[in-house]
Amino acid sequence: MLNDDFELSIPKETLASMPIVTYPGEITVIDSAIDTVKALRFLSSLPLVGFDTETKPNFRPGRTNNVALIQIYSPNRCFLFRINKTGLTDEMVRFLESEKTVKVGVSLHDDFRNLNKIRQVNPHAEIDLQQLVKRFHIRDNSLQRIYAIVFEKRISKSQRLTNWEAPQLNEKQQIYASIDAWACYKLYTYLSAGLFHPEKSAYIAHDDQSSSPTP
Repeated sequence: MLNDDFELSIPKETLASMPIVTYPGEITVIDSAIDTVKALRFLSSLPLVGFDTETKPNFRPGRTNNVALIQIYSPNRCFLFRINKTGLTDEMVRFLESEKTVKVGVSLHDDFRNLNKIRQVNPHAEIDLQQLVKRFHIRDNSLQRIYAIVFEKRISKSQRLTNWEAPQLNEKQQIYASIDAWACYKLYTYLSAGLFHPEKSAYIAHDDQSSSPTP
């Protein structure tokens, strides 16, 4: 019988052997100010969305790029806002600052810190899964590991270091970006519904098990 003093952590080898997640929804790429307004009008009517960002990697020490993409998942569809083309519009800032729609993501502090390099944003109604999962004894804090512990499937990270400022996002990039926002939404709704029982998990870390590194 377990007491409440336990943690969940998935070994690297176990994670690598899991089946890869497939994205089940639709995708809409937004690369104009007009389409941004239309999409955010719809998203603003929802109580909850999944949220993530992507930035073009820079392999030169000391140099970073601005956020290129904002992913917002609504039920059955992910909107990919190419803010490297549209800019961080007034409508997007109002959406991020709105208390009406809850934005669920992972490491949101980093996302909004990076967005603030483009334009001042004071986010409201955000939920960070890294904090939420502590209630469920989950020690690992990357989206990939959290998702694997809860759903026993692996989110592929093969597109993470691709060019998010490319003239066109290819299909693999679109799917990768959508999965992250979708996974945040799915995790939150599943955990909030009380469907995950940590005491029954196969990933209970024993005292002699070292903490798994975050990829």
